[in-house]
Amino acid sequence: MRLRYKPWAEEYIESNPTVALQNPENYQGQWAKTVFKNNHPLNIEIGTGKGEFIVTLAKKYPEQNFLAIERYPSVMVLALKKIVAENLPNLKIIAFDVTMLLDIFAPQEVNRIYLNFSDPWPKVRHEKRRLTNIKFLEFYQLILQTNGEIHFKTDNDQLFAYSLESFQTNNWKVIDYTTDLYDSKYLENNIPTEYERRFVQLGKNINYLYVQKELD
Repeated sequence: MRLRYKPWAEEYIESNPTVALQNPENYQGQWAKTVFKNNHPLNIEIGTGKGEFIVTLAKKYPEQNFLAIERYPSVMVLALKKIVAENLPNLKIIAFDVTMLLDIFAPQEVNRIYLNFSDPWPKVRHEKRRLTNIKFLEFYQLILQTNGEIHFKTDNDQLFAYSLESFQTNNWKVIDYTTDLYDSKYLENNIPTEYERRFVQLGKNINYLYVQKELD
């Protein structure tokens, strides 16, 4: 999908430096102390999109810290507007390429990772770009705390099957999963994304997977 250029995005991002953080590598190992100025757990969403999920989550759990990660500034700015409007001290956002994840987090610095409707990269030659590929799972193993969690949602059944196998064969503890989130016990506490709402209205099943980092 082609991203629409927003000429105002860069200026808006630069005008909100306390929320849209620049140079995130400067905070490696210091997110709670330096950025949030507390010792609360740090949770991240990779691929924030328009931000409805992470904003709702941060409002629901003010005693935890949240960092939204979105690669493209033209998309990030939509989430940024929501965060600024809500004035949430426990939520920040960065524009960042997750292939460099280890540059911004120290070992065991993250409590929980959310992967919501990641790009499925369906072609075989693009497998390494999938966020549940072994390369990324190794990153997550390093930055997550002991018993740290990953919560994964997707409408793509092929990506879900691939991801479930990837977690099972790469030293992750699969706590539970469902191929129909909206007909499961997890619906009560589910926070939908904008993308998710659209596909649910079309009758598409939503897959959900909950895994935990295994002890070393």
